[in-house]
Amino acid sequence: MSKKPLYKSFLEWLLFFLIVISVCMMGSGYYVYTRLLTILPDVKTLDHFQYQAPLKIYTRDKRLIAQFGAQKRTPVTLDQIPQPLIHAFIAAEDDRFYAHAGVDFDGLVRAGRQLVLTGEKQQGGSTITMQVARLFLLSNEKTFLRKIKEIILARKIEREYSKNHILELYLNQIYLGQRAYGVTAAAQTYYGRPLNQLTLAEYAMLAGLPKAPSAINPIANETRAIQRRNYVLHRMLELGYIKKPEYDGAINQPSTAKLHYQAADISAPYVAEMVRQAVFERYGEQAYTSGLNVYTTISGLLQTTADQALRNTLHGYDERHGYRPASTLEDKGNFNELPVIGDTLPATVLKVKDKQVAAKLQDNTLIDIPWENIKWAVAGRKAVPSLIKTGHIIRVRLLPNKTWALTQVPEVEGAFVALDPADGAILALTGGFDFLSSKFNRATQSKRQPGSGFKPIIYTAALEAGYTPASIFYDEPVVIIEDPYREVEWRPENYNSKYRGPITLRTALVHSSNIVAIRLLDAIGIDNAVSTALRFGFTPRQLPLTLSLALGSGYASPLQMAQAYAAFANGGFLVKPYFIERIESGEGNVLFQARPGIACPLCTDSRTGTGLYAPRVMARDIHFLMNSLLEDVVQHGTAAGAKLLNRQDVAGKTGTTNDHRDAWFNGYTPSIVATSWVGFDDFKSLGKRETGSKTALPMWVEFMKTALANTPEAPVTIPNGIVEAFIDPATGQLTYEDNKAGIWEFFQADAVPRTEEAVNQDAAERDNADDDNKPLPEHNSEQEH
Repeated sequence: MSKKPLYKSFLEWLLFFLIVISVCMMGSGYYVYTRLLTILPDVKTLDHFQYQAPLKIYTRDKRLIAQFGAQKRTPVTLDQIPQPLIHAFIAAEDDRFYAHAGVDFDGLVRAGRQLVLTGEKQQGGSTITMQVARLFLLSNEKTFLRKIKEIILARKIEREYSKNHILELYLNQIYLGQRAYGVTAAAQTYYGRPLNQLTLAEYAMLAGLPKAPSAINPIANETRAIQRRNYVLHRMLELGYIKKPEYDGAINQPSTAKLHYQAADISAPYVAEMVRQAVFERYGEQAYTSGLNVYTTISGLLQTTADQALRNTLHGYDERHGYRPASTLEDKGNFNELPVIGDTLPATVLKVKDKQVAAKLQDNTLIDIPWENIKWAVAGRKAVPSLIKTGHIIRVRLLPNKTWALTQVPEVEGAFVALDPADGAILALTGGFDFLSSKFNRATQSKRQPGSGFKPIIYTAALEAGYTPASIFYDEPVVIIEDPYREVEWRPENYNSKYRGPITLRTALVHSSNIVAIRLLDAIGIDNAVSTALRFGFTPRQLPLTLSLALGSGYASPLQMAQAYAAFANGGFLVKPYFIERIESGEGNVLFQARPGIACPLCTDSRTGTGLYAPRVMARDIHFLMNSLLEDVVQHGTAAGAKLLNRQDVAGKTGTTNDHRDAWFNGYTPSIVATSWVGFDDFKSLGKRETGSKTALPMWVEFMKTALANTPEAPVTIPNGIVEAFIDPATGQLTYEDNKAGIWEFFQADAVPRTEEAVNQDAAERDNADDDNKPLPEHNSEQEH
């Protein structure tokens, strides 16, 4: 028997070995493939994929207030993306996108050859579909196993979805540097314009970013970004997407990119933080990634007006109390790093003249400050203060007349809040001079004594107890023994220590008599006053159980005071303040809709307080009388500064606390209620004569000039049960119409006073009756004898 040649036996064994190895590899590959199929994510999740998008907060008129979230993204549909941008991405990332079935094996071979020849992974060979698989379904780890997963998932994605849908997913999800995800966010970030307003060169720049979005973007490395852009343009020319003239025009353009942060349309940082906290409490961390759109109750116009009114008022107070020395460059460090605080900008003094200062802003803008806007700081002198010298840093602000003014950051603080009294919607709110300097929201978080602003609550309780606006109380000094065992005395005083003797309650409230308020509280009882205050939204812990309650010795925030005064504005209903009108998903579905209780003056009492309607806290006749009293505070009393509005339906009450620590004005018309407050965070005194009428009322008036500009007057209708009678204010009793001192006053029908003669006659009759009822002297028989 002949033997086989040795080399044939070797070849047979080698062939057998290769076959075995191939079978094993195929078996292993099949095992890996089937194993991966069981652990790979389901591509069907792309049906309901939600892009990570920031939380956006808007005014009720859809103007952007703020956005919160790490990823900037605004998803769009493919038909909203310009065709040249689509071509640019296909040319840069996957020129056979519409030809392959999810995997471009030619590209993978090229990438593998590059790796073998150079030892470097320069070309990934990933198609757009494979990138979609990685972006949406896999991690970013760079391993061969992940590449296998990409390939498998890409094939499955292509079987489930159209090419256009895959491309839409990709263009909305791809990271393009500078926290921008998707092409819409990138266009805004780099160019500050929507997609349809970019140039061909700018489209190519965006399409070049996926290769290395953090390192090769036009902000981080402009030179390399332009090189990448030009490569994309060249590929577009080769593929026939653009013509040679278009290519020549685009490739020679310089980069036009610079960072464009999406600026808010309206500055309302205190409101934005309130909304952020509320939405986070409702949705958790998803609030920052699920693309929620929150529409607030804030009016853009009124918010801007409130901010400016507050700042103007604080500047006004600050300027009344003197200029603080400017600082040298050495004192302040790097001039260009100094912050803008509120409406004040840092400026370097270039030249000082007797009547003018020349200065330079941080952006090198040269400005002149005229004498009219400097003289507040000279304390009677006739030249620029010697404390301002060349080289010093000062602060300036731009006035409404477009001239620059010398200024400083106010040390005093303030707050302002405006509500719609019909349902409690917050129309404007600002919690301080500058949010970045102090995030403490004084409009909602402060606990300040309301002072005389609390007196209308006491007067409401008194009217409910049977007193009338014509009831007489003595406005004279009083000594109150607070603790008889310790002989502790309280000697309250009126402002300026002025006393008017016996006066009506109307006169007492108009002139804000402290003594009458205390006597009135003592007459009705503290428990009755507290019970009334609770109906107006105050809590027991805010209300001290002493006679000092009459002077507002408790505490409240400006928002609480506005809520209480809303009842005087809306006919007597307690509305609940709210600031979120609705919350929508990124797709526009309404997730939350506010359902505030509405003030309904025409509703029957049985319908109020039922959820749809706000609860009534004042009867119609009591409300009318209180509104009449508070209108007189404006027309004839401490709030006469509000007469600048030239309206008869304005009402309200000033408030000033002990040692002038707080200055308030709470005021309203039937269409809007607002509270302004000024004070120091450390509770130090504002200074003598810094009262509510002088310090806080100007803020309110400035705001209302805009808020009421197109609102007609709305006088309150006299309700049934209220009558008008002619009285003598000296006695509070009815008098004859020929009495020149007499005035007309409103009364509840069953509380109309009588004439003084009738009162005297009744008194005389009582005296006679008392005499008639006196017992006769006992009979003494001895005297008769």
